[in-house]
Amino acid sequence: MNMKKRLLATTAATLVSGAVMAADDGLVVLDWSGYEDEGFFQKYIAKHGDVPTFSFFGEEEEAFQKLRAGFRADVSHPCSQSVSKWLEAGLLEPLDTSRIDLWDDVNMEMKEAFKFNGEYYLLPMDWGTTALTYRTDMVDMAKMDSLAVFLDPAYAGRIALPDNVDDIYALGYLANGVTDWTKATNADFETASAWLRQAHQNVRAYWADGAELAQLMGSGEVVISWAWSETPATMAAEGLPIEANRSTKEGSSSWFCGYVNLANGPNLEDKMYDFFNAWMDPGSAEYIVSEWGYGHGNQTAMAAIGAEGLAEAGLGPVDVPVLAQVPMNQALREKMIAEFEKIKAGF
Repeated sequence: MNMKKRLLATTAATLVSGAVMAADDGLVVLDWSGYEDEGFFQKYIAKHGDVPTFSFFGEEEEAFQKLRAGFRADVSHPCSQSVSKWLEAGLLEPLDTSRIDLWDDVNMEMKEAFKFNGEYYLLPMDWGTTALTYRTDMVDMAKMDSLAVFLDPAYAGRIALPDNVDDIYALGYLANGVTDWTKATNADFETASAWLRQAHQNVRAYWADGAELAQLMGSGEVVISWAWSETPATMAAEGLPIEANRSTKEGSSSWFCGYVNLANGPNLEDKMYDFFNAWMDPGSAEYIVSEWGYGHGNQTAMAAIGAEGLAEAGLGPVDVPVLAQVPMNQALREKMIAEFEKIKAGF
């Protein structure tokens, strides 16, 4: 999708966390801002003549607390490391996989990871990478081979980091040699936290979504970020000098997210499954790869795009460590959540 159009489409949602875009009130989706992009669910619109009602969050813990406080939605969009927490809190109901038309095409490894007591709880939908991203016209390219650049005083006030606990600690762990956070110790956590406190000294802003980061980097206010793969894909397509290096000395990160069936949703489930099936359409997979630089949970559609197409989108393999943001020790993740709030506040 044209970046200017995406900025216009998402500005209202990003100005105020929790903003609501009202449309078809027969389906309420609690989602990351930006995912109201109609290119993802064209078949839903064709069938129902309108888009769902969207309410937005900027970070999964925000969504979790909103649901715990009583907000009612039919569908939400957590990433892999949050699903077990949401399930344990009683926020999720199992999927009826017989109503998902292309269930057999869903990435096997991803869907099986969220099978509990014989029931599936996550429809894996989107995946991508998080990597060192920069303005090629405003940085010393010789320094763009290491995550140490985030600590470089030469870029004080010119760096933006994600306002997302998983991405931020993926950076902190990688910078200190931890490439598998399921094996991270308390000492690793303390080291990563100390490193992130150092990086905080250079931070101009913590961005909530790709549209906000695009504004910061497009204006030149920010020249370096730890960013999702959509940023270089969409901004370079607009002719802006933005690149990502997934092959820094320390490595990069990967993540995957998906849709869940929320317990006690306000509506019948028919439109929810129409929404899921629209997302699972191969056209949605082609769209998210070509326009957003993300991968898709429909592994058959991804295979049709091919290795060359994925490499062009920045989703090919790399020869450095990749910290996969898979489910981790929840007690440690809760410590990460609390510590990140302190770091952002300057403590």
